[in-house]
Amino acid sequence: MAVQGKLWGVGIGPGDSELVTVKAARIIGEADVVAYHCARHGRSIARSVAEPYLRSAQLEEKLMYPVTTETTDHPGGYRGALDDFYTEAADVLAQHLSAGRSVALLAEGDPLFYSSYMHMHKRLASRFETEIIPGVTSVSASAAATGLPLVEADETLTVLPGTLPKDELVRRLEDSDAVAIMKLGRTFPDVVAALEESGRIDHAWYVERASTGAQKVLPISDVDITSVPYFSMVVIPGRLNSPPLAEPAVRGEVVVVGLGPGAARWTTPEVRAELAKATDLVGYKTYLNRINPRPGQRMHASDNRVESERACLALDLAKNGARVVVVSSGDPGVFAMAAAVVEESADDQWRDVPVRVVPGVTAANAVASLAGAPLGHDYAVISLSDRLKGWDVIVERVRAALRADLVIAIYNPGSASRNWQVAELKGILLEHKAPSTPVILGRDVGGPEQSVVISTVADFDPAAVDMRTLLIVGSSTTTVIQRAGGPAVFTNRRYDSTR
Repeated sequence: MAVQGKLWGVGIGPGDSELVTVKAARIIGEADVVAYHCARHGRSIARSVAEPYLRSAQLEEKLMYPVTTETTDHPGGYRGALDDFYTEAADVLAQHLSAGRSVALLAEGDPLFYSSYMHMHKRLASRFETEIIPGVTSVSASAAATGLPLVEADETLTVLPGTLPKDELVRRLEDSDAVAIMKLGRTFPDVVAALEESGRIDHAWYVERASTGAQKVLPISDVDITSVPYFSMVVIPGRLNSPPLAEPAVRGEVVVVGLGPGAARWTTPEVRAELAKATDLVGYKTYLNRINPRPGQRMHASDNRVESERACLALDLAKNGARVVVVSSGDPGVFAMAAAVVEESADDQWRDVPVRVVPGVTAANAVASLAGAPLGHDYAVISLSDRLKGWDVIVERVRAALRADLVIAIYNPGSASRNWQVAELKGILLEHKAPSTPVILGRDVGGPEQSVVISTVADFDPAAVDMRTLLIVGSSTTTVIQRAGGPAVFTNRRYDSTR
């Protein structure tokens, strides 16, 4: 039986021949066949990098791409044309390997990192002995070209292909620490648009042909978007080592965000992106404790009873050029800081300060989701706190919602200094509702002490309700069903108007 040859996937690094590893150089020199991918012109960057290590007597095998853009007459389109090419190229290499020749297939960067080698490996590894020699990636070379640390401490690195849709690029840029964007060329205008939209463009470097004599390192704003080659990259170092490339205009803003009701998973990517971009974070101390500030961010914590003062502080900071995020739990527009900030911003001294509101998951929605679908039909949201409105107003609104047969989500039901309102509420409910009407008590939802209890108007215990509890009182159509996994509550979306 003939001895088969061995396939070597040889990573040759980003472009500098001196960045080829010692092992890679040895295998290139020893191999019977040196293979490399190239375009129709026949020139290969991989071969030029490996040239100092080639022998004159070696066989060379050009694996020539049939297309280099997505325009093709192939019946299977661009992907179909490439699949056929990879199969044919694998057959060419298989002939050498079957004849007992060792094959060094050159891969720019690393063989298993966005490399053409992997397509050969998947087709040949089950039939022939293979070994992969890792190489220095273009990400490492481009990061080195910027001269800035790429990731530090607990930061993460995200590698993105520039071929992703722009909206997906924006989402991932907003949700990442350090970023490398590859596969530029014709995708560069969309990449620039994504960098602008995500707020990362002032921290992004453009690196072209890293580690070679033609290397360029530029701020994105200095790049001619019509002359960007495929072998270029955008590098954004992690936030610990990413000073802005240009001083931003001194124009601050206030963004009011909702962190959600407690669990980190309920803080939206949009809110996380705003938190990351802020110079100053303003809020009730308990909510600020849920945030891990990055180095340099200033935290302005205060008591929960000074909403107006907190809003004025945020607007003053922004007036002087700060990028301020005011944090609320849940959604900032539901009994939270959005109203206070917008109200204060009407004052002439702050009329020119931009104010935005970014929504969050509400406590009512979070509790409802854990109980089933009690908010499936019309519902009212009422706060029992009488700090900013009188108890008589609260009673009038509760009675009106009950007469309208609405489901009611009750916020701020009680506290250490307000321990009688829930008992009063229960009395009002018993006047208007059947004793069996479902009542849901959601406490610390999303937090470490989370509990959800499904009770009734007659049976729920006011003493079990505190400031961390949200109540949902059902309507006449709210139903509790027993099912696998425990009871579930829903309010029918159909309503008989003759009730």
